[in-house]
Amino acid sequence: MLRFLLMTLCFLSLAPYGLGEEAPFPGKQSEWHGFRRYEFDVDGKKLSVVAPHKEIAGRPWVWHGEFFGHKPAPDIALLERGFHIVYLSVPNLLGCPEAVTHWNAAYKVLTEKYHFAPKAALVGLSRGGLYCYNWAIANPDHVACIYGDAPVCDFKSWPGGRGKGKGSTGDWALVLKCYGFQSDDEALAYKGNPVDQLAGLAKAKIPLLHVYGDADDVVPWDENTGVIAERYKALGGDITLIAKPGVGHHPHGLEDSTPIIDFLERHSLAALPTK
Repeated sequence: MLRFLLMTLCFLSLAPYGLGEEAPFPGKQSEWHGFRRYEFDVDGKKLSVVAPHKEIAGRPWVWHGEFFGHKPAPDIALLERGFHIVYLSVPNLLGCPEAVTHWNAAYKVLTEKYHFAPKAALVGLSRGGLYCYNWAIANPDHVACIYGDAPVCDFKSWPGGRGKGKGSTGDWALVLKCYGFQSDDEALAYKGNPVDQLAGLAKAKIPLLHVYGDADDVVPWDENTGVIAERYKALGGDITLIAKPGVGHHPHGLEDSTPIIDFLERHSLAALPTK
């Protein structure tokens, strides 16, 4: 009996709603760093939403491209400040048009049914950069800002390995499959990578932040972040770069996450609709 009471109290302490109140989101519920996580299906894919204990007006939110939960300090800080954190599980699609379609469906549900802010802050960690940038390029009016952490911005670099990087044979096969390329040559001639399609983001004045290791031999910074920075600045875009001298692809993030947190919060709040 005592064990049952303790479990009940633990559950109630995590729930952001009281007895008799309807949960704010459907599906499976679990605990994530002291916050309530909800998982439910959208467009045949698993959508995860982590809710703050007390949300702020306008429902600003952070959307992860991949590897949700890795280096969670910025997410935890933003949850404490009233943000929601979102992840759609579409692994192994590498930001291809099908992935963008699933993201479109999730965005529609979150903004129309659950009244999330019309502009999301996107977090693209490693291959997650392909998801975030490709969706942002297709939907620049839905984006508050983009934070890239050693992000892949050109699949010729990773997983293609056509530059300085090691590449990944298995993931390159995924690129060919997911994007519908018939050959390596067709994939290498493709002009739809994020590095090739920045004009719309610059026109929409979407601020970018990239954190990267300058010794990264998996996703070489100069083939990805470096190209983005050069071309975005030439288009009049705003990009902030934080280099980590001597650091490779890992570890991600920063020892002090304050610059990341402040960037995501500042631009998310600035993008909220004014009454």
